[in-house]
Amino acid sequence: MPALPLSARLALALALAAPALSLQAQPRLPTIPPDAYTPQQKQAAADFLATRKVPVFGPFEPLMYSPDVMTLARSMGDYLRYKPSIGTTLSELAILVTAREWTQDYEWYVHAPIALKNGIKPTIVDAIADGRRPTGMSEDEEIVYDFCIELHRNKRLSDATYARAEKRFGRPGVVDLNAINGYYTLLAMQLNMAQYALPPDGKKLERFPK
Repeated sequence: MPALPLSARLALALALAAPALSLQAQPRLPTIPPDAYTPQQKQAAADFLATRKVPVFGPFEPLMYSPDVMTLARSMGDYLRYKPSIGTTLSELAILVTAREWTQDYEWYVHAPIALKNGIKPTIVDAIADGRRPTGMSEDEEIVYDFCIELHRNKRLSDATYARAEKRFGRPGVVDLNAINGYYTLLAMQLNMAQYALPPDGKKLERFPK
């Protein structure tokens, strides 16, 4: 049998790949339309709107399949996102490290602009996106970066890293910093598990290792 022309082989390959690509693109936990909410979901959405002043969005959409978990997660985020004892600039740095370590595109898409707006240098944001240790960080930023990287990569903290963070931020601060890493890991895991879609204008983080 003569070999198929190159154009025909390419068309066949695309046809075979299309179902897999289509399946991969579909969210596992599609966003529930508000008119399909259960009474419990309606209450959770109303509480979300009353607190956040916006409808349910982002990682909270797949969490709506378990409205109690969504409400508890939202409540924890109300503090860690907006009122952490280390301040919202350093918290955004911690969130970026978490998003990068989990390669969570949506989390990065949302928080990279917020980090820049809050005063994190573009070179620091770019370095984290590239998987590099940033240069030119302030002392506080170095403390937070080292704390977060060790937690994610080593699953624990060295005595030196912990002592430096506690000396700077106190015990409430290290508890909050640890909680920020844990909370945004929860959201990153949820988004990755659900295959939550990145908005059309979003850019995917590079996948490591190459």
